[in-house]
Amino acid sequence: MADEPTADVRRVKAGSIAAPVKGYYGSTEFKVLAETTKATYRGVLDRFIDKHGDGPIAGLQPKHINTLIDEMADTPSAASNFRKRLKGLLDYAVSAGLRADNPVVVAKKVKLKTTGHRTWTEGDITKFRKRHEVGTPLRLAFEVLLHTGLRRSDAVRLGWQHLTQDGFVISTKKSQGHVELCIPVHSDLARYIANCPKDRPAFIATMYGRARSARKRSPHGLAKRHSMLAFP
Repeated sequence: MADEPTADVRRVKAGSIAAPVKGYYGSTEFKVLAETTKATYRGVLDRFIDKHGDGPIAGLQPKHINTLIDEMADTPSAASNFRKRLKGLLDYAVSAGLRADNPVVVAKKVKLKTTGHRTWTEGDITKFRKRHEVGTPLRLAFEVLLHTGLRRSDAVRLGWQHLTQDGFVISTKKSQGHVELCIPVHSDLARYIANCPKDRPAFIATMYGRARSARKRSPHGLAKRHSMLAFP
């Protein structure tokens, strides 16, 4: 039984589409990404190889990619994201000698029209504060995000251990490496965190006092990035 190959090993065959995906996950290009970004990329690529992983990487042509994009015509945002992830994967395949070219470069592009997330107004903020009273977990999370401007993956880590005489000092991982952020403590935020237990790993915590995960929403409606709070 010890010599029996795992399911993952049996599935990834040399020359298959799944092979460069596995190699990409172990590459420097992938490892320098933030954990939340890695999870997003994995979600797209894992779904791709679940359907097409056994196909030959050398046989992947622009027409095949166009077909995959057309199948996602009803969700242009997802189609655009898929094309970006596939291009990055095939760039790696070329660098690893698994292909001589990147077929995504000449494949069709996705026309995506979006205005992005609407910026909250002062009225939105007032309405949110009226609905979620001081002392509730959602209100605390909102105030931390509002007064620090941190992205979700960093906001859920922020705690007393990051507080210095100059403000909050927290290290965040960017594509170019680790960057240290120094954020002044707003007087309003100081009031909101004053009663947070000193022994907790972060201000934004679960009802059991544990730090929240940056990879999924909480039962209270935590969403993405800076606007991770769902507006009622």
